[in-house]
Amino acid sequence: MILVTGATGTIGSDVVRQLAGRGAKVRALTRDPARARADAGVEVVRGDYGDPASLDAALAGVTAVFLLRPPGPDEGQDAALVAAARAAGADRVVKLSAIATGDPDSGPSGSWHVAGERAVRDSGLAWTVLRPSSFASNTLTWLPALRAGEPVPNMTGDGASGVIDPRDIAAVAVRALLDDGHAGRTYTLTGPEAISVPGQAAVLAEVLHRPVPTRDLSPDQSRDFLRTAWGMDETRAESALTGLAFVRAGGNAVLTEDVTEVLGRPPRTFRAWAADNKGLFGTG
Repeated sequence: MILVTGATGTIGSDVVRQLAGRGAKVRALTRDPARARADAGVEVVRGDYGDPASLDAALAGVTAVFLLRPPGPDEGQDAALVAAARAAGADRVVKLSAIATGDPDSGPSGSWHVAGERAVRDSGLAWTVLRPSSFASNTLTWLPALRAGEPVPNMTGDGASGVIDPRDIAAVAVRALLDDGHAGRTYTLTGPEAISVPGQAAVLAEVLHRPVPTRDLSPDQSRDFLRTAWGMDETRAESALTGLAFVRAGGNAVLTEDVTEVLGRPPRTFRAWAADNKGLFGTG
């Protein structure tokens, strides 16, 4: 039995689907089981990091755990779940972390997964850490601007990222959960090319057969956008600005062969993701 936390999110839901597709026994953990749209045979259970009893119940009989928590500062959630998994007799854990974890130049977000990674590595379980780059699906945040006929906000200039298809992240997680040879590994997961926001917009315009203009925002304009459009408070906005500056300066222009090593094929391109998901942008 494999427990998948964050089972209704972008990555977690795909991990559940791919595990079920390989015939694995899957238990999907979510705070709201009514939101889960799991395949037949997947056991959906309610659980919350703030409710230890619910985690203990969810971990009963589990042999492996996919550890995914919401983005944000670490409040001990990872360590608590790892300890509970060990107590329940699990022998394998795969943690979803993030690229640039531990790099002080990336800003406060670079520390969000440090303690969790440490807890995983010190757990005594067979562990694997996944550090994905920027998700291709992040471009879905452009939908309000596109629907309003406005330019897409660009807060990172020409800074490029190794944008990765979330399906590839999930596929690597599934291999690490089911197959041998991944214990003790930290994989930095990227797509096959480093691409900027204007570059992604140009690809998306070709796929959608419509203009996708961008508008460069200064740091001050980005701060205002983060607070008004995304509802961030001052502290979160300042934290995000540091991370955006890191990307703008080229800090996220990292490419690796880790996806190819694990999956035996190249990672999908941003263009492939856009073509497969153009319906989400209102184009069939």
